[in-house]
Amino acid sequence: MATTLALLAALCFALGNVLQQKGTLETAAGADDPRFLVQAMQRPVWLIGALSQASGWVLQAMALDRGPLALVQSLTTLSLVFALPLGAWLTNQRITRQVAAGAGAVVAGVILFVSVGTPAAGNTNASAAAWWAACLTTLALVLVFAGLGRSRTGATQAALFGSAAGFAFGLQGAVTKVFVTQIGGGVLAILSDWSVYVLVASALLGLMFQQSAFKSGVLAPAIASANAVTLFMGVLLGVTIFDEVLHSGSGSRVPAIIGLAMALGGVVALASAGDASGQRPSAPRPASSTDPST
Repeated sequence: MATTLALLAALCFALGNVLQQKGTLETAAGADDPRFLVQAMQRPVWLIGALSQASGWVLQAMALDRGPLALVQSLTTLSLVFALPLGAWLTNQRITRQVAAGAGAVVAGVILFVSVGTPAAGNTNASAAAWWAACLTTLALVLVFAGLGRSRTGATQAALFGSAAGFAFGLQGAVTKVFVTQIGGGVLAILSDWSVYVLVASALLGLMFQQSAFKSGVLAPAIASANAVTLFMGVLLGVTIFDEVLHSGSGSRVPAIIGLAMALGGVVALASAGDASGQRPSAPRPASSTDPST
């Protein structure tokens, strides 16, 4: 059940990503102007994308309630593969041979990691010190990558902003696994638990930098970097916070690591493919009051 829910979440994330990128590309403000996010939120296509993203998070939370963090995060990484044909259709993204090869490596790597590595669940009773370390380290990484992204353009900027978003989303996934255990206690139990506030903060950070990555105009490196970092964070936090293991029963750790490396290599190939194409997808020109046609 966790596998099915995670794959459905990946599909929702993919559709949401592409629709939100379409919305950001239709805004008048530039990528260095924070107003572009406010303008994007006023566009129906962006709001539909946000609804799809929210549906994906619900499905991801349900999957995390039933399976280990490393398993769920690895499967949701497949949203990248789902997003490519949707991006070609909705925002005129190019699917080159390198893009197709990268997508194939992601699929093969994730399948190998999940089937051979068989990630096993641990526990959700990590110490406060472990959570403080995870949160502060994640915040530092988000700020560093976002700062580097502000001084870049094109696919490089998309990859850096996407990485910043990926760190935030990786923490969000880990905290979601704790948050779902509090739902049964009612509203008061939820509001009195730290997880809901870290969940909201990490989600907002991820959203902000994900939209900045989309605004660069190149979809593949934006999603590839975010998914690669989210997957890496999912495995890292799964092992260090939840005591998850990368193998159980007859599984083997070495093939699992190889599969993970293939998946990460695939997203790196996708990011470099987007950089090599150097093509900004076309988007409808925003209406302006100074346009003589209006």
